[in-house]
Amino acid sequence: MITVNGDRMEWHDGMTVAEILEIRNYIFRMIAVQVNGELIKRGTYEQTSVPDEADVQVIHMISGG
Repeated sequence: MITVNGDRMEWHDGMTVAEILEIRNYIFRMIAVQVNGELIKRGTYEQTSVPDEADVQVIHMISGG
């Protein structure tokens, strides 16, 4: 199991950041992702594995005026 934005989620070996975003339907273009407090670069989501028991934070970046 992993935690994504405070909610428990099933985990499997080899799970990536991109897979989590797809499963959770995070489609907003401007997001930041942290895994266990480490910021993950946008271009590496497909290659970045998420370990079991990880704490994943997905933050929507919003601008306004």
